Amino acid sequence: MGARVARMFRNFNLENRVHREISKEKPRAAPRYAAHSDPGSDGGLREANTGVLHQKNDPLLKHLKSVYVDSTDPAEVRPGPGSEISKSASEGEEAERRPLRFSLPGPSLGLVELTDVPKGKLTIAEALKALNSHRQHPQTWTPQKIAQEYALDLKDTKALLEFFIPFQVHILPPTSGKTKQIKAS
Repeated sequence: MGARVARMFRNFNLENRVHREISKEKPRAAPRYAAHSDPGSDGGLREANTGVLHQKNDPLLKHLKSVYVDSTDPAEVRPGPGSEISKSASEGEEAERRPLRFSLPGPSLGLVELTDVPKGKLTIAEALKALNSHRQHPQTWTPQKIAQEYALDLKDTKALLEFFIPFQVHILPPTSGKTKQIKAS
């Protein structure tokens, strides 16, 4: 009910108020700054500057004529899946790549099938295989042997074995008897 009363007062004599507001004289714009209002009031500096810009400068023109630039686009190298890298690219990288030691069985799920990796790097499958081998047989698969097998730095291998721990599950016991726990079946 209060909204109806408010609407009545708001709409009372609305048309007369609108006509009164429209018929008011509009406010004038603020005066412009003197330098921007008259283009000729800058004392001729603008014409002098444009004259200097459009004049020929002979020493600069001679230097510009002495410059010769010859550029060509490099050949685009895009090795696709299963294709070989061009000879110029493979010559420099041949010593820095190693063959793939381990890959996941089954379809590649749309991923590019790798045949080699740069030295000092691992694929996810190789990292998981190395970590699993070290966890199952730590005397056989020492950090030194893993570094040698996968062409890694010993420092990086030790850090990998210490800090990268995949699939480790911790089951915390309940603190009270009232807590519900999922039972394995």
